[in-house]
Amino acid sequence: MLKQPKRTLLITAGAGVLALALGGATAAALYPTWISRLPIVGQWIQPNEPSNEFSQASESSESSVVLSLVSLSPAERAAQLEAIATQASSTDQYRARYLLAMDLINQNRGGAALPLLEGLEQDYPVLAPAVLAKRAQAYTASAQPEQATATWQALLQQFPDSPFAAEALYALGQTDAQALEQLLTQFPAHGRAIALAQERLAQNPNQPQLLLLLARYGLHLNDGEAALDRLVNEYASTLPPQDWEAIAFGYWELQRYSSASDAYAKAPATPLGLYRVGRGAWLGDRTQDAIAAYRVLIQQFPDAPETGLGLLRLSRLVEPQEALSYTDQIISRFPDRAPEALLERAKALDALGSAESASQARQSLLTQYSSSDAAAELRWTLAEQRMEAGDLRGAWELARQLVKDNPDSEYAPEAAFWLGKWAHQSGQPEAQAAFEYVLTHYPDSYYAWRSAVYLGWDNVGDFTSVRAKVPEVITPTQRPTLPAGSELLQELYRLGQNQDTWSVWQVEFQNRMTPTVAEQFTDGVLRLGVGDHLEGIFMVSSLANRETPEERSQYKALKQQPFYWQALYPFLYSQPIQNWSKERQLNPLLVTALIRQESRFEPNIRSVVGAIGLMQVMPDTGVWISETTEFPNYNLDNPDDNIRFGTWFLDYTHEEYSDNSLFAVASYNAGPGNVADWIARFGFSDPDIFVEQIPFPETKGYVESVFGNYWNYLRLYNPEVSQQLARYSPNHVEMVGQMP
Repeated sequence: MLKQPKRTLLITAGAGVLALALGGATAAALYPTWISRLPIVGQWIQPNEPSNEFSQASESSESSVVLSLVSLSPAERAAQLEAIATQASSTDQYRARYLLAMDLINQNRGGAALPLLEGLEQDYPVLAPAVLAKRAQAYTASAQPEQATATWQALLQQFPDSPFAAEALYALGQTDAQALEQLLTQFPAHGRAIALAQERLAQNPNQPQLLLLLARYGLHLNDGEAALDRLVNEYASTLPPQDWEAIAFGYWELQRYSSASDAYAKAPATPLGLYRVGRGAWLGDRTQDAIAAYRVLIQQFPDAPETGLGLLRLSRLVEPQEALSYTDQIISRFPDRAPEALLERAKALDALGSAESASQARQSLLTQYSSSDAAAELRWTLAEQRMEAGDLRGAWELARQLVKDNPDSEYAPEAAFWLGKWAHQSGQPEAQAAFEYVLTHYPDSYYAWRSAVYLGWDNVGDFTSVRAKVPEVITPTQRPTLPAGSELLQELYRLGQNQDTWSVWQVEFQNRMTPTVAEQFTDGVLRLGVGDHLEGIFMVSSLANRETPEERSQYKALKQQPFYWQALYPFLYSQPIQNWSKERQLNPLLVTALIRQESRFEPNIRSVVGAIGLMQVMPDTGVWISETTEFPNYNLDNPDDNIRFGTWFLDYTHEEYSDNSLFAVASYNAGPGNVADWIARFGFSDPDIFVEQIPFPETKGYVESVFGNYWNYLRLYNPEVSQQLARYSPNHVEMVGQMP
């Protein structure tokens, strides 16, 4: 029986993102060494891959002691940096001087930093503008205003186009109004310009050009969204189409799709813009507006690629008879969309009662476009229907064909696993080969973990043993080269100067509406560096949605790099996670998994139902935990308090189900009462079948995401599992390098 009514225990999925957990050694004594570091990232490049910008994106060929110290705290690295800074001239000596100077400036000891920065711009030319900017800041901190002004002027004269010139203009602008005007004109995307725009708008809110600056470059701020709304509500009649395009893009990025639809309708007519008019209206529950917009797109840009997708969307919104005419147009004019059109055609024919014609459409899809994603979707839908009906032979044949003809489909890992599962259930020797196939071809999937379990990998844990595992985790300390950005940006990033790197990137990143694969990945990584974890992980993960052959090739190459996976599965808030996991006797990576799933590591995030913070604790649940644990003074926005309460509840759900992590994780999402109902309804003889039977799609996906990402953290950062998997999978990237 539950200790509390179900309604008081609800903790929801929050932002609805991914998650993870992990297994390893069981002794609690291993907690102090849970995460350790390697000085240099290990490398693995797929043989025979064509060389391109991504095949060098994460290589770190140089040996640098200083770069291996970047991830340490200033106190931890000070002695080593000081020793290196006094050695003979070398790149490492210059880096040590710069890094020591930054640490001192950040400790408000600018005067002590001046000797380290003296003449460094000549020795260290790649960071020359940064050195001058930091020296000027150090002079200011040490009450030497004349020297500071002279240094800012030298920076502006020698490096007028550098992003650090924006810092000079801002500093000089405190006594020279013209410098501030130049800052707004020359560097509108720089943080100093954005801050200046905010200051001026606070004094005089009726400045539409400054609102436009925030709308274009300040979307990450609350003021950015407010600027969009003010432009639309107060200045709509004065805005030219180009400004409406910027506003529309801003709303789209903020996922305010209905507002984006209205703005794109006033922007210059482009295929993408008109498509988004329709798509935004549909996502905003304005079906008739969406239909009208798609028809305009078809009329004005009949041959554009976006029109093919618009026709497909339109076929899903209209009556079945009309939908057939749109699917015919797609098949004849947009052959790349023909498989999806055939699938939609079959659904429309079913709705019209034409079962035989619908069957013919599906057969055409399977025969004419057998390797398409639409064929994979159809095969897996039919396989699930056969499985539900008890026709395992029919399900097996469909799954086998899917794996054969659709190996890159999102359904292929699941189909391949179930081929092994069915063989295992019937005692067939093919089971091992099927599970090994999953590990070889889909090493990053949830089903790779399930396959490893069936292959007897005790170190990865099963649903009943994950809680007690405390795996060794090794993370790299030396940062690699990003695939986009100047040499200045690259060096700042390698030195761990996240905020300065981000400021430089804001000026350099000009292609915000249509970024390349390299630019989008770089943007995601740098967002993570400045604490924008939600958007950072999204920017990296959404690269999977690129569609053109060139972009798909670039994405495939990027996935072969360790750095891609590090960005997708970062370690954040590791100390409080470790502390409270140890207190609750929980696997620390299971906790990391839930945090990544619930909030993408955003401490101040709110769900639509009011769940708060990293572990998305409901306020009522917080009150109950506070009373139960006699901890009255708490703040769920505080990461430590949030993890304290979230881990308490995760411990509670484990206790409710005898440490079965499948039930515990499902309970965390749906509540223990629902899980108890499912166990009573379905029984529990097989965990994989139970997961398939979960009637809440959100919770089913939540469980698979949590344990799928659990597996990813394990395969990427645990030495034993990483090396074990490398023997099976040529596509596996050994994140941990050469293990001792």
